[in-house]
This record gives sequence, structure tokens and C-alpha cells, in this order.
Amino acid sequence: MGLLQRLKYSIEADLHQFFDKKEKKNPIAMLNQYIREAEKQTEETGKYLERQSQLKYKLEKEFVYATEMVEKRQNQLTLAQASGELDLVEFAQDEVTAYVTRQTALSASIEQVTQELFNLERKYEEMKHKIKDMKVRQLQLMGKENVVRANTEMDRVLSPESRNKHNERLDTFEVMENYIDNLGKKIDHEHEITSMEERLALLEKKDVPMNKSID
Repeated sequence: MGLLQRLKYSIEADLHQFFDKKEKKNPIAMLNQYIREAEKQTEETGKYLERQSQLKYKLEKEFVYATEMVEKRQNQLTLAQASGELDLVEFAQDEVTAYVTRQTALSASIEQVTQELFNLERKYEEMKHKIKDMKVRQLQLMGKENVVRANTEMDRVLSPESRNKHNERLDTFEVMENYIDNLGKKIDHEHEITSMEERLALLEKKDVPMNKSID
């Protein structure tokens, strides 16, 4: 085995190991990547399928033309034989032979291409089903991941004793309730001060006319 071949296998092995680790760490992200790659491959396969279909159409068109020409040359051969013109008979006979040979070859090609097209269409449909199954699997994994994350968050909120650092974030109902209570008291206090200031200001306004009347 050459150096380049060994290097190729080594790189491939490293890549496979890297993706295996990445898949274990984030399976949904890797599944998304697999789906994108599969969709790209399916799209490319669809192009080959379209080309094969066009090829079959062209072969069938050529077959129809060859069949028409066989019939036409056979009629001309009959006329040439009736006329006794040997050169025309020879030409018409060669033409009939050429078109019959082409007709036979085209018939065999069409049969082969039709079978190949059928096989490609089956595989193409299998690929589309595979992608659909992968997307269903993707939704299933996303659902499981969502449940796990939701349970984790709820357990963290409902079970503060399971965490080491309680005061870093407002992650429990108890802390949240205390925070809301304190905030409420602060707002009430500020509102009370504001109300008193308004009352004092109102008294000042009432006192002004009284002072003027005294003067």
C-alpha cells in the first residue's frame, strides 16, 4: 500500500472517529447533517433519473423512425423489383437491412434502458422514503430532547436542594417569590413616599391663597 493510500485511510479513520464523537455529543445536529447530505444525494440521483428518462424517450423516437423507414424501404424494394432496375433493388435492399438492424439494436437498448429506469425509480423512491423516515426520527429525537430539557429545568426549579448554588440565579419558586415580595414592598414604599409628597405639595398650594389673604 502506497504512502498516499495509507494517508487517505488515516484521514478517513480520523474523520470517522471525529464524527462518532460529535454524534454522541449532539445526535440531533448530526442527524440534521445526515438528512441534508441524503437530500443532496437524492437530488443528484433525481437528475440521473431524469436523464435516463430522456434517453429512453430519444431511443423510442429513433425506434419509431427506424420502423417507419423499414416499412418505406420495403415498399420501395417491392417497386424496384417490379421495375427490374437492379441498382435500385440493391440500394433498397441495403437500406432495409440497415434499418432492420438498427431497429433490432434500438429495441434491445430500449428494453435495457426501461429496466434500468425502473430500477432507478425504485431506488429513488426508497431514498425518498429513507429521508422521510430520517425526518420522522429527527422529530422523535427532538421530542425526547425537549422532554429531557423540560424535566431538567422543572426539576431545577421545583427542587432547589438539588443545586449547589442557590443564589446565583432566580431559578426556584421560593427565590422568585421572595424577590417578588421584596420588589412589591419596595414599590409600595416608593408609592407611599410619592403619595405623601403629593399631599404635602397639595397643602403648599392650599396654603398660598391663605397667606395672600392674610397679607
